[in-house]
Amino acid sequence: MTAAMVENDQTSEGRPWDYLLRTWRELDVPEGWRAEIDAEQIVLVPPPHAPHAHHNGIAAKVQRRLYRDLPEELEIYQTLGIHVAALDKLCVPDLVVMPSGLVDAADPEINDPMDAAEALLVVEVTAKGNARDDRTKKYRAYARAGVPMYLLIDRFDTRGAMATPFTEPNEDGTYKHSDPVPFGKPLVLPEPFGATLRTDEFPV
Repeated sequence: MTAAMVENDQTSEGRPWDYLLRTWRELDVPEGWRAEIDAEQIVLVPPPHAPHAHHNGIAAKVQRRLYRDLPEELEIYQTLGIHVAALDKLCVPDLVVMPSGLVDAADPEINDPMDAAEALLVVEVTAKGNARDDRTKKYRAYARAGVPMYLLIDRFDTRGAMATPFTEPNEDGTYKHSDPVPFGKPLVLPEPFGATLRTDEFPV
């Protein structure tokens, strides 16, 4: 993750979040990069590069498998900004599953993030430079937002490459349950997904 691109302008009117959101809407982010809001600043997340290109391959395999059994009213989004209201945090996960009607109803001219509380599943695939954020900051953020399932696919876990679904979020920023699955074993996702991820197909 890069250093802060835009910090809160103390001379601006309104809450820091309002100023940062206005700035975020107007950013012209380079292709492949993601702009997120964290700790009252905007940061740019670079795209994965070789030797980290496997990141995109894993996300693509997860997306392809989810589509096989996903109910029609749900959609998978790759570059969707979601707002964690409790923390004034804006994340752009690798994958988000959300009711398509909510996204379709949003005003494209405003370019506001969606409410993270409406997401049914958030997927993050760690890169070497941001794995800690995915394990800690984003884990807490998605739990605080009430995201029912956070799937962390961590090729850099100290135990070895691991895919961990976290379920039953608490308001204190933790999940009650986690079920880590090492790469090589199938990972079964509950309804409404009903999918089995073949982690042995994930590139490492």
